[in-house]
Amino acid sequence: MIIKKIISGGQTGADRAALDFAINNGIPHGGWVPKGRLAEDGVIPARYNVREAPSAQYGRRTELNVADAEGTLIISHGDLAGGSALTKKLAEKHGKPCLHIDLNHTPEFQATLDIAHWIKGNRIGVLNVAGSRASSDPRIYGATLNILETVFYLSIIDDRMPEQISRFYSPMDAEAQAAFPKTVDQAVTRLVAELPLKDKIRLSGMSEAELDRLNPSLAQYILTSYHLSSDNMPLLASCRETAGDGMLDADAACRVIIRQLWDRLRQTHRLRRVK
Repeated sequence: MIIKKIISGGQTGADRAALDFAINNGIPHGGWVPKGRLAEDGVIPARYNVREAPSAQYGRRTELNVADAEGTLIISHGDLAGGSALTKKLAEKHGKPCLHIDLNHTPEFQATLDIAHWIKGNRIGVLNVAGSRASSDPRIYGATLNILETVFYLSIIDDRMPEQISRFYSPMDAEAQAAFPKTVDQAVTRLVAELPLKDKIRLSGMSEAELDRLNPSLAQYILTSYHLSSDNMPLLASCRETAGDGMLDADAACRVIIRQLWDRLRQTHRLRRVK
């Protein structure tokens, strides 16, 4: 993942979700906040490693964050207004990359793909995240957190297995076909071998809900690298047998493999607390 640091203005909603995402995933975080650490819910909690701007005006800290970042991501449900609209104008003023995701028009997973492509294309190392505050959009915190988590898990696949993802095998290539896993167990064993240790531990500790968010990115890797959507009929048959569904399609087969991977990692790589 290119991102080296997440910054935001510390407001409730999208800002706070970005900081929590960074903390939860061990990514350095920071950003400028109004003097007095002011936010709409009172004083910004001390756990956030943010700096006070010289002014209590929101606009001042907004401009400082835009200027310090290599790109600004704005997430909303609907058109930009107020501070979010100002953020976009300031990004244009400073000539910084800026991406606005309107979740009323862009589904969450499509948003993650757009964001990942934008971050990679602009080589953004310090990302400023802005958007609606919680009082005007109660859903924005959860949506922003989910999207950033999915972008992060998508980067696991993109960063760790670039050669495999970019490789497209020819159906006529007998040698390549022979290398395909033919059973669910073989596919899971291959994935376990390809994933770095820290990512296996991370996956093993995911909840089922988090696993569902990972599914699209990991499924795309399986479809592409294992030719599950085209000519790897033995693997598809094995997935159908495992699921007990003779009509299982390729997308559903990927979910079978991912679930089996998760089950195995929970047995072999899950960290256990010592009491």
